[in-house]
Amino acid sequence: MPWRFPAQGGQGYTTGIMAKHIKPPPEPPMPDADVDEFYARLAAVNPAPASELVYTDPYTLLVAVVLSAQATDVSVNRATERLFQVARTPAEMVALGEEGLRSHIRTIGLFNAKARNIIALSQALLDRHGGAVPADRAALEALPGVGRKSANVVLNVAFGQPTIAVDTHAFRVANRTGLAPGRTPREVEDRLMARTPDPWCRHAHHWLILHGRYVCKARRPECFRCVVRALCRYPAKTEAPAAGPAHPPDPARTS
Repeated sequence: MPWRFPAQGGQGYTTGIMAKHIKPPPEPPMPDADVDEFYARLAAVNPAPASELVYTDPYTLLVAVVLSAQATDVSVNRATERLFQVARTPAEMVALGEEGLRSHIRTIGLFNAKARNIIALSQALLDRHGGAVPADRAALEALPGVGRKSANVVLNVAFGQPTIAVDTHAFRVANRTGLAPGRTPREVEDRLMARTPDPWCRHAHHWLILHGRYVCKARRPECFRCVVRALCRYPAKTEAPAAGPAHPPDPARTS
């Protein structure tokens, strides 16, 4: 039977941007026997992967994750460097207020909506959880501006739970390699959770995100330096760019 994407499903994700340019890998997807080796190779080059967001505790991580939606980690870190000097707790953030928060995050996309959500979630933490970030998915997703992906990041990074957050990079890698193909991030997440061996679950989403960010890039994957190239089902693998002359001729010396 020809390989097909599974039927569309899953809630809480916006899927159009991620799925728009993804093509299914050739049949069949990555064999089960290769999945363990896939993670082992990523782990060999990055044994202790970590979030590139700068944070000091579960609350500052939560704020950074909310800010990171449709923004780069670099831009978020640039903004939070000053923000966290004046507001590092829910109470301090509520005291800062929306206008004060906006002044720190204006360089980040959707900053107005994010400011509203962060103030609202900070107040909710004070009202419902004594100012602490809950280590519970339902409680996290009940906070303003916190969806499934954000909850997965917080549960994994702050509390060590074996969740897998599927962002645009993880979504691309899972589909392109054949590791866990799906049309929506929720489908990909469910497949990753089902296929990822237990020893790799703790850091799986970091390996996938970082691999997608720096090697398996959207426009032109750098297959020529990919450690999982031999296991990947992507048919159009790229080769290393041709090396140009080390020192172009100096016109002044040749005239």
